[in-house]
Amino acid sequence: MSPLCDCCGEHVNKLNQQISVMRKEMKNLRQMLDSAVRGHRKHMSSIQSAVSKVGLCEPDKDRKPPLSSPQAALERGNIQTVPIGYITSCFSVKNGTPRQPTICGPSRAELRIRQSVFNNPEHALVGLEQYSHVWIIFLFHKNGHFSCKAKVKPPRLNGQRVGVYSTRSPHRPNALGLTLARLDKIDGDTIHLSNIDMIAGTPVLDIKPYIPEYDNPHSRMSSDETTDIVNPQKDSYDQSGLKRERSGDDDDNFLSRDKSEADTPVTDSSQSVSAQFSLHKDLHDVLEEVKAYVTQRDLCQLSCAGEDQVSVSPKTKPPDATVDRPCYGEEAYSAIAGWIREPPVSSLEVRFTPQAERELADFLPSHLSGPSESNRPRFKFLRSHEEAAAAIRGVLSADPRSVYRRTRCRDRLFFFTLDTADITCWFGQGFAEVLQVRPVEQHIASM
Repeated sequence: MSPLCDCCGEHVNKLNQQISVMRKEMKNLRQMLDSAVRGHRKHMSSIQSAVSKVGLCEPDKDRKPPLSSPQAALERGNIQTVPIGYITSCFSVKNGTPRQPTICGPSRAELRIRQSVFNNPEHALVGLEQYSHVWIIFLFHKNGHFSCKAKVKPPRLNGQRVGVYSTRSPHRPNALGLTLARLDKIDGDTIHLSNIDMIAGTPVLDIKPYIPEYDNPHSRMSSDETTDIVNPQKDSYDQSGLKRERSGDDDDNFLSRDKSEADTPVTDSSQSVSAQFSLHKDLHDVLEEVKAYVTQRDLCQLSCAGEDQVSVSPKTKPPDATVDRPCYGEEAYSAIAGWIREPPVSSLEVRFTPQAERELADFLPSHLSGPSESNRPRFKFLRSHEEAAAAIRGVLSADPRSVYRRTRCRDRLFFFTLDTADITCWFGQGFAEVLQVRPVEQHIASM
């Protein structure tokens, strides 16, 4: 490329200067507009306050006062959500979409940040490529109804009822979903994800990086133990500089230190300092009892073992929520409901008919193309027919049917869409068999 002449270079410099001036003016106008809006809100708040004091306007007790500003709305817990983008997924319909992201590893999706949220969406993703996984906060926009119940029937519990907040049910008072997805790559303003359980068109509200040191309880436990071993005599601080609360081990060290200080004679110059660490006899006895209570590992094992049991009868009275659960150590960090790991519904064996295997092998991967093979169906997200077969096995082995369809529906045929393929299968006793794999366009044209 030939260098610019002096005349052209001078003209480019003038244009750059004009653009810089325009940006500064736009910034000043935005600041003036924000100041005017804040001033208007402050003025309206003062008028409302004056009117209410005079008594000209009596507030309605049955109605909440109007929200004067977004800050007031935020303090009351009322926010207006704005999707930052919408999911483009290999699952186009609810039927067959995994209930959890770990069920179908090869599942993939894309999320493009909307330009209406940021003028430069790609800037919001700078630095995110350093993480391997991200939390996706989204809306269950295909719930079908807005009613919710305090108790639900998870499919894996095969009809038993538990509280909605002990499940990942999409039918909740606030239809918010949370997925830990694998971050494959970032291309400009688009995030490429895998290990997802979101349907195409899902509104995404936020993205947060997954940080094991903060999000993984086992990492928290190991970091706390390391801190206590390295410097047991000093208070621990987190990265924000705030002092950490004392754990049971800290109380133990505090007791032993108190004993040593009580047995050691002190001089007059250090009496005022050591007096701050001396404990009252009654308080010392209480802490001794707490220490003995913590060391009872049998109680911890019994309480954690009882946590894994789920009531079979829905009429059984739930356990008291105020019962103490003295779990210290690893059990307190990894305790989950027993039906999560050992559900009443067993995994299914997945089979393919020879015809289904041939039809699946006819699909081209998403990254390959050729003029002679343009008539063959092509995946949009999946990279090979082996990966597609693994995704189908993941979906069907977890039995995507509802409890009603599983127990009462006589029709054993099941249809779902994966990427650009329509899958037809049927369920038998302990297995699912894939009968047909056809392109989506071909299936729609034949209907």
